[in-house]
Amino acid sequence: MSSLSTTTPSWLALRAAADDAARSTELAVLLARLLPLGPVVLHDLGTGTGGMTRWLAPRLPGPQEWVLRDGDAAILGHLDLDAVTDDAGRPIRVTALVEALETLELRAFDGASAVTASALLDVVTREEAARIVRACVEARVPALFSLSVTGAVVLDPPDALDTAIGDAFNAHQRRDAEGRRLLGPDAAAVLIRLFADAGWRARTAPAPWHLGAADTPLTAAWLDGWVGAAVEQCPELADEAEAYLVRRAAQLDEGALRVTVSHQDVLAWPR
Repeated sequence: MSSLSTTTPSWLALRAAADDAARSTELAVLLARLLPLGPVVLHDLGTGTGGMTRWLAPRLPGPQEWVLRDGDAAILGHLDLDAVTDDAGRPIRVTALVEALETLELRAFDGASAVTASALLDVVTREEAARIVRACVEARVPALFSLSVTGAVVLDPPDALDTAIGDAFNAHQRRDAEGRRLLGPDAAAVLIRLFADAGWRARTAPAPWHLGAADTPLTAAWLDGWVGAAVEQCPELADEAEAYLVRRAAQLDEGALRVTVSHQDVLAWPR
């Protein structure tokens, strides 16, 4: 049992199909309508291995240039976007930047047509979220934030320990990490409020993972990380959690476990 690492290439590859199935196509269509005619420049924050770009680029007009920003130089080395095209089949252009969110400048998105991010907001602080919003507002470009966790998880069949594990995990998501108080499940609500305070519009859409018998490797990894983070937050759960994992692993092996992990997508744009 271990606390889930959310930034390794292997984890991002494992979750890619579930992410793509969960993302809101409705908000992607709306973003496409908000883009200017002609060449567009999109800035992606916390790029990882480029999952957001691979999913979104074919749904948007072009020609497209993507500026991919991540604080982890090593993970940017795993980008593989050579086959990615816009909605007309044209190859996209890509520039990768190693940049931490705490150094994001107010004018960072000058010349951009839109800003995107995926599975990022729940691991940032309120101050970092405000920095992102200020830069978007300064540039007056729409911004699409995908796959922010909401804290809601439903497992079928249910177990008496589900609530305790879920509550501990959500507390872990909101923890103080080396002086950084993470937003966790509050991320989408905080972002919407920050944009509203700037006079912007925002639209949300549910983006749940639905994990079933065909998703056993992802479900197993997610379950191990979910429980591991809960125990890290509340060590008194350790003994019960071990038995819980045994029960859940047996259900998983039998193809009997179903999991819904709720996320929310947010699109914001100026009035």
